[in-house]
Amino acid sequence: MSQGGVHDVTIEGIAREGDGIARIQGFVIFVPGTKVGDHVTIKIERVLRKFAIATLTEKN
Repeated sequence: MSQGGVHDVTIEGIAREGDGIARIQGFVIFVPGTKVGDHVTIKIERVLRKFAIATLTEKN
C-alpha cells in the first residue's frame, strides 16, 4: 500500500464516522462519500500503520 496508489475497490462497510470501508489484501481503507456496495476507484492519500485514507476518484 503506497500513497498516491489508485485502486478499484468495493465498499464493504461503514465506519462510525460515516466513511465507507474497503479492504485491499486485508488492509483497511477509509473512503469518505461512499456507501456499502459501491464499486469505486480510489486514490490513497495517507497510509498509517493500521489503515489508509483515500479519496474517491470515480464511481464505477
